[in-house]
Amino acid sequence: MIISRINKLLQTARRLKRIFDRKILILHYHRITEEHSDPYSLCITPQNFSDHLEILQKYARPIQLQQLIKAFHNKNLPHKSVAITFDDDYADNLHNAKLLLECHDIPATMFLTTGYIGKMCDFWWEELDNLLLQPDMLSGTLRLSMNNNINQWESSKAVQSYHEDYWPYRRWMDWEKDDPCARHVIYLSLYELLHHLPEEEQQEVIDKLLLWVNVRSTDTDQQTPDSLSFEDVYALAQGKLIEIGAHTVTHPILSTLPLATQRKEILQSKAYLEEILSRPITSFAYPYGRECDYTEETVTLVQEAGFHCACTNASGIIGRGTNCFQLPRIQIYNWNGEEFSQQLSRWFNSQ
Repeated sequence: MIISRINKLLQTARRLKRIFDRKILILHYHRITEEHSDPYSLCITPQNFSDHLEILQKYARPIQLQQLIKAFHNKNLPHKSVAITFDDDYADNLHNAKLLLECHDIPATMFLTTGYIGKMCDFWWEELDNLLLQPDMLSGTLRLSMNNNINQWESSKAVQSYHEDYWPYRRWMDWEKDDPCARHVIYLSLYELLHHLPEEEQQEVIDKLLLWVNVRSTDTDQQTPDSLSFEDVYALAQGKLIEIGAHTVTHPILSTLPLATQRKEILQSKAYLEEILSRPITSFAYPYGRECDYTEETVTLVQEAGFHCACTNASGIIGRGTNCFQLPRIQIYNWNGEEFSQQLSRWFNSQ
């Protein structure tokens, strides 16, 4: 009798080991577009994305995020399951990403920041890129008063005209060791400042930058924004392949906000999407998604809001101890098909 029970326990242990030895991935994308400036490596060209999807069809098992969560709870996930996710309300995810996903019959989850839907402006980091990393003129001195500190940047000859430096450095990435020119130094300084500000203060800084760069707000209003319109969101959700998830209202660092404000950001984004799409919204992604960008209390708020899962930006694969409200994802870069295939093999064969 004892030996029989031991054998059953060993069989169960071996079965569970096989289950949790399976490599399960959540891939993290932002944009599918041809982009001349991409300092934070958010853009994947349509051709490269198409190659990624073709490789996933051959060597993996693409699955909806909610299907992945359900199978994870039931401990019956197929080996090499992969869920695709997108963050932020970029219009090219409708015009480029969805089209390619449909061509390959692969599902994806797209997390939307509801405060930007139908808003005729870009995300603040896109505005910063458009104003500082494009070949426009700067004039005078920029002074910003924040947290009782005065930050000042002079419009020296090194930054007045960016025409000569623009083409050699248009592929610059923020993680590169050296800042190639004065504009990039200013860009990184302002990015760090804006990153920690609430939405209203971010817009105030952007408005001052518009004056410094000699661009009128009416000029930028006439430009086509990168964000989704109301009609775009509805079109994005049509069909069976695209799940819409919530990504807060204003894309804040949740950990810096009072709990009541965090709750409002989480609940309002969910309610808004459910109202316009007439369907439950059960997936969430933390803005910025680093461990320092949310807290244990934030995770509890997401659970209490009725979500089934939440994605972070922590890099990793789904494993035995994975918390479904702190799901790791793998950031995808603009790799060609061969590079992506090598990365996929490395992830699936990792210990």
